[in-house]
Amino acid sequence: MPVLLLTNDDGVHASGLQALAEALAELGEAHVLAPEREQSACGHALTLHRPLRVARLGERRFAVNGTPSDCVNLGVLGFLPERPVLVVAGVNHGSNLGDDVTYSGTVSAAMEGTLLGVPSIAVSLAEGGDFAGAARVARQVAARVLVEGLPRKTLLNVNVPAGTPRGIRVTRLGHRVYSEKIVEQSDPRGRTHYWIGAGEATWEDLEGTDMGALHEGYVSVTPLHLDLTDHRALARLADWPARLVPRPRGPARARPPRE
Repeated sequence: MPVLLLTNDDGVHASGLQALAEALAELGEAHVLAPEREQSACGHALTLHRPLRVARLGERRFAVNGTPSDCVNLGVLGFLPERPVLVVAGVNHGSNLGDDVTYSGTVSAAMEGTLLGVPSIAVSLAEGGDFAGAARVARQVAARVLVEGLPRKTLLNVNVPAGTPRGIRVTRLGHRVYSEKIVEQSDPRGRTHYWIGAGEATWEDLEGTDMGALHEGYVSVTPLHLDLTDHRALARLADWPARLVPRPRGPARARPPRE
């Protein structure tokens, strides 16, 4: 059976990960390699300055004292009995939409798998949704990827609505606009502290986006490409090297000898 690597950023004991493991067991030998504690919003962090430790919790189920990207590195680069043919991260408790994918440990785990050459999927569930239902969606998407593969450097970011999905839409990333990002408060000893991300948020241009699909009750499947180069800007910036290169200086003048 093909080896599948499952991870998340909610921690190895999360209900979403358990549901995912049960659903994907039908597709292959599912190995869980996940953080020992919650790593939400850790982004694409790697642990480079301390050793990683792995604790066996059961058959094909392991906890790692690191990040989701650490878990994918371990699983792909030799910890598992053979190289996985698919990486699936999730099911995340809460959606990962639009610009928020840059912070998500769930999406970053799929990014890491993609960078290592393994087809990868990130799966997230809107607040109040059913993990078992989201895991069934993940199984459908995973089965399709196992058969057809994915384009090079491309991963799938899947978001499942809270209710029964009306269907699946292939979407682009939306754009979230925040207000009042920082909230200043004082603790009982009068020391100031701050909360980030506590403000209200609105979404721009929902048509065709992941947020728009979720808002209308559809599963959104968004292909994300890891080449962050703005190719349209390359032509506009083509003359920059000539403008930015420092002018060559003339020959250095010898200092007169000291008397």
